[in-house]
Amino acid sequence: MRTILITGPGGSGRTTIAAATAQRAAGDGTRTLLLSADRTDTLGAALGTGTGPTPTKAAPLLTVWRPDAAGRFRQDLTAFQDRAAGVLDLLGASRLDGEEVTPLPGAEELSFLRALRDAALSERYDLLVVDLPPLPQALALLALPEELRRYLRRLLPPERQAARALRPVLGRLAGVPMPSEWLYETAARWDVELGAVEAVLTDRNTAVRLVAEPGPAGADAVRTAALGLALRSLRTEALIANRVLPEAASGTWFAGLLAQQRKALADWSEEHDVHTVPHLGRDPHGTDDLAALAVPAVNPAPAPVEWPAPDPVEWPVADRLADDGVLVWHIPLPGAIREDLDLVRRGDELVITAGPFHRIVPLPSALRRCTVAGAGLREGELRIRFAPDPDLWPAAGR
Repeated sequence: MRTILITGPGGSGRTTIAAATAQRAAGDGTRTLLLSADRTDTLGAALGTGTGPTPTKAAPLLTVWRPDAAGRFRQDLTAFQDRAAGVLDLLGASRLDGEEVTPLPGAEELSFLRALRDAALSERYDLLVVDLPPLPQALALLALPEELRRYLRRLLPPERQAARALRPVLGRLAGVPMPSEWLYETAARWDVELGAVEAVLTDRNTAVRLVAEPGPAGADAVRTAALGLALRSLRTEALIANRVLPEAASGTWFAGLLAQQRKALADWSEEHDVHTVPHLGRDPHGTDDLAALAVPAVNPAPAPVEWPAPDPVEWPVADRLADDGVLVWHIPLPGAIREDLDLVRRGDELVITAGPFHRIVPLPSALRRCTVAGAGLREGELRIRFAPDPDLWPAAGR
């Protein structure tokens, strides 16, 4: 299955573009599922068909689903209380009823990611179009699986499960109770589920389409989004310039706005695959208006659809040992500013800060036996030089 993630600044029309994209794909013969993260039914307003927690057929080959993330959180918490019943009773804790449970911060995002995973793994569809939240919430959502997996593995390392038989003895020696079996099992299950979500997001057939109105505010949002997506190794497939004014507006009081749009479009075309969607002169509503939006196609051939496999996002390591005595790690960071970059080596990990974004990545195996010899930003690419550590690197001729 191919997955297209659609996001953009608030008010840019990303939900409408997502609906038009899914509708066009279904019209071209692709079994399509349109998944929405919105709490309110803005997607239903665009389609002219109500959406909700039950997948709904909006058109031939088009299914729409707006999962109830809050309800799923209540189900998960109830199931957790059942599994941890012994511990809760031992502590004298009173259980929460489903009616009194309100989602905690981040709980709805996790529930939506699980729905995304379930949708992407379904064999009933060939294409998944995801209407993500607006920027920057979408970027935080996409970073969540990797970050939570890292937290879990630091707090409950999987390798410690090997000492299950010794846990009671270790608990007596330490004078504190050791984590129970159910806790490790729960952490392992969460790790598997988060790993499945992460696999969907980083799959080579998953791509991001950014939606923005051309202009100063849209240009700033696109620049920031492109940097955040690149730091997460997510591929930006296209930039959809929405609500583009016609050239006939140049002689009216829209002339100033049209000039701003032209400049933004010219700048964007140098770095992105830009698709323009003309302004309809009204807010799109219903299938006819969606069909009038010139969104880019997603399937190049009639069903059964076979998309050419795109090149995966890579951070290659170049071997320059013979010429310069270093290995160079190339990390694409379009739009990065030198003054806003920061790097910290911490063991076998590299902490990268680029503007408002932050990511901790494991070093490739060859670089773990090296020391950082310098870094530079050139043409939207961070290049980090690593020199072999003589104490860890095999000497020539050995």
